[in-house]
Amino acid sequence: MEEENVRKNRETSNGSIDPSVISLPGDKVKPAVLKRQIGLISGISLIVGTMIGSGIFISPKAVLEGTGAVGPCLCVWAACGILATLVLISIVNCMSVKLASYVQNIFTVAKLFIILVIVVAGIVLLAQGNTKNLSNSFEGGTTSFGAIGLAFYNGLWAYDGWNQLNFITEELIDPYRNLPLAIIIGIPLVSVCYVLVNIAYFTVLTATELLQSPAVAVTFGDKVLHPVSWIVPLFVVFSTFGAANGNCFTGGRLTNVAGREGHMIKILSYISVKYYTPAPAIIFNGILAIVYIIPADINTLINYFSFAQWVFYGLTALVLIVFRFTRKEMKRPVKIPIAIAVLVVVVSCYLVLAPIIDKPEVEYLYCTLFILSGLPLYFLFVFHKFHWTRRIMRPITLHLQLLMEVVPPEKIE
Repeated sequence: MEEENVRKNRETSNGSIDPSVISLPGDKVKPAVLKRQIGLISGISLIVGTMIGSGIFISPKAVLEGTGAVGPCLCVWAACGILATLVLISIVNCMSVKLASYVQNIFTVAKLFIILVIVVAGIVLLAQGNTKNLSNSFEGGTTSFGAIGLAFYNGLWAYDGWNQLNFITEELIDPYRNLPLAIIIGIPLVSVCYVLVNIAYFTVLTATELLQSPAVAVTFGDKVLHPVSWIVPLFVVFSTFGAANGNCFTGGRLTNVAGREGHMIKILSYISVKYYTPAPAIIFNGILAIVYIIPADINTLINYFSFAQWVFYGLTALVLIVFRFTRKEMKRPVKIPIAIAVLVVVVSCYLVLAPIIDKPEVEYLYCTLFILSGLPLYFLFVFHKFHWTRRIMRPITLHLQLLMEVVPPEKIE
């Protein structure tokens, strides 16, 4: 029966397979579109769960290295909160939107639990008078232009994920209400948690001990939670898994829409006829994630990821400013004050340039070249669409469709 369906396949005008061919015999063919299944609670969980990953349990060391003292360190964590206002996961997200949402909700609860444990332990220790590390907290602080920038890189790494909900507005129930509400609730919640967690760390660890710690949360647990200190690394794993799941969920939607709008190859815009998920985009992002972790050095990954991320944050905000004057007639369902866009551009310029000016490294050039390496592929396979590139992509697209059982998205009026 499958061979008969393959023989009967009908190619559409863009070289893809008709949805009715891939569907199972006797099945009612449903429109291949993403459905609105994400509510307010899941939206908040997505923001909180994506932001809280491994960062808060690892980054404090690098933030302290960049600031030099407890006081400036805590200021950076608070400022990062203001600025914010890997194969198993792909499979889960390819299989079901609801399953991915349930996974996100469960792991968000788990990571908030360990955050609560650390914060409560810190409050108890403060009540017992363990304030030595917090006294004279600005003494010995550094004012290096680039070092502060690197401190923000690591702090903002822990806060990254604040913008992820924007990528799934098509699947968010009542987005005009739930999108701003989830952001207003989620980001301040994470910001308060992060500052309190860092205060808890400093009730137990001196600045020197924190800098020498390979994983701050684990060292904290060994000192405070013995003999149940094993729960800290366990829940750090839960936290990291939940953040990766959230990024996989939202990143797949971003890539999917880019393919749909013609900014990437069309196969990335296709939808699974069985699960109604953007499976090709999720798999593509999963492969990229595997490439990114090859260096295996978390600090290097953070620095160069943050460098690339803030380049694009700045460019995005710059486009908003330019469009405000050049495309005044465009419909803007959500309009932000231009002053905020200007602030983001200024902050982005600082975060991108400060570390390079203070401590130039050839790795920043490699990162830039890696970003620019996508341009030849874009011009050859997306922008110009030469005859020979179409001949290459058409059979590849057809085989991938059959393999993954995906079809082009359909629009519903």
